[in-house]
Amino acid sequence: MIEFYQEHANDFPDKIAIQTLSEKMTYRTWSERVNQTANWLHSLSLPYHTVGILLPNGIPFLQLFTGASAAGWTAVPLDLKWNRAELTARLGLANPSIIITTNELHNEVVEFHTNVWSWEDCLSEILQFPTIRPNLELSHLPFYMGFTSGTTGKPKAFIRSQTSWAASFDCSRLDFHITKEDTVLIPGSLVHSHFLYGVISTLSIGGTVHLLEKFSSVQTVSLIDAEPITVLYVVPTMVAALLKESRQIRKKIKFLSSGAKWEVHSKTEIRKLFPNLEMYEFYGASELSFVSVLSDEDSKRKPNSVGKPCHNVEVQVRLLDGSLAGANEHGKIYVRSCLIFAGYLDERGDIKPFQQDANGWMTVDDMGYLDEEGYLYISGREKNMIIYGGINIFPEEIERVLAFHPLVDEVAVIGLYDSYWGQVVTAVVKGNATQKELKKLCREHLSSFKIPRKWVFVEELPHTLSGKIARAGVKQLLEGMVTSH
Repeated sequence: MIEFYQEHANDFPDKIAIQTLSEKMTYRTWSERVNQTANWLHSLSLPYHTVGILLPNGIPFLQLFTGASAAGWTAVPLDLKWNRAELTARLGLANPSIIITTNELHNEVVEFHTNVWSWEDCLSEILQFPTIRPNLELSHLPFYMGFTSGTTGKPKAFIRSQTSWAASFDCSRLDFHITKEDTVLIPGSLVHSHFLYGVISTLSIGGTVHLLEKFSSVQTVSLIDAEPITVLYVVPTMVAALLKESRQIRKKIKFLSSGAKWEVHSKTEIRKLFPNLEMYEFYGASELSFVSVLSDEDSKRKPNSVGKPCHNVEVQVRLLDGSLAGANEHGKIYVRSCLIFAGYLDERGDIKPFQQDANGWMTVDDMGYLDEEGYLYISGREKNMIIYGGINIFPEEIERVLAFHPLVDEVAVIGLYDSYWGQVVTAVVKGNATQKELKKLCREHLSSFKIPRKWVFVEELPHTLSGKIARAGVKQLLEGMVTSH
């Protein structure tokens, strides 16, 4: 994964590799610092080669993450926003040998772990080590531990190998068409793999990364306007924030979006502010990595699709009996590729591989279909499905319609138990839209049986740490509440 850095340092040593609002680093210096960090970690005598990284977005975070990869260590990004219980739960899963944080946070973090070091102290040691990369066989080693909580909020630790992540870099080149000439703006937290991948893949290609410490729509728009930014990594909620800036920028730029379905109305509106925008949307999962990509051209023809499989990914849709679904026939989505994760970490600290069939196909239980041209559509997650009078309803479809209303901030649709129907469709809405307005919107876009029978309006919706609405939490929220028809 890191072998490219020395090549870039030789080919263009003075080119900027990473730039933040306060500092910048050339490829020559970047390559040297990564190697020094790797040599320092390799010299440590610790029982486990796992390092927890509790640092803000910045060059130190990336230097430590990448240096750990070069040393054959596993890096565990930790979120500064986690509360005590959340951090404790994740440290219990990860069991890192050391946690590296800032001087300011050191005394607070020692309450959670016996071996906490400050980055400032570590850096003074790191700079004493050789700038030549250690000669280690790394491809088979786990290098990255992340956490996924689904919609339950209960964390699970997943492991990625260097081989699978390095293979995914080809998606940046071949599916997203990013080159060493690009300057890529990363506005989101490096704790989330979407943005972390954006940095590491860009550096592998030889591009320049601009990194924000935290997301700001004002700073994002200003940087796009002032700097030679050609690519922006986003999630749909960031696009919504950019729309509120109402500032038109006519330069050519590419948006890469993931994390949730990018809704058609949002795409339409953002093109008004960025008339020369090229948009790419990709679908994937922590376990699967990239699955499909919807190009700018295809987004105009098939806006509700999540695109075609990436160049190194195969996709099947299967019916309940295991047979292949036909075109436009709903079923469960299966994926086969070299990009999948190594597995989940179990209670003993062992990597438990994800279940695959005899031919290497796996699923995260997403439901959908392939059209006659091979474009993939996601209906929703199997476990979220509402069974209303024997009819299968995917709440995600209803949520997309309700989210179209400008006065809806957030919405969750769930199935509540009903003695006659089995489950009834229930919409839980945050925002100032009225029930009458939302029912009218549903009648215009949904079949009658999909229109929510019950409506609940709330001040806040519960979320998982990754920012997803926690459906289990929504059901708990509704306990004891009186719903209105």
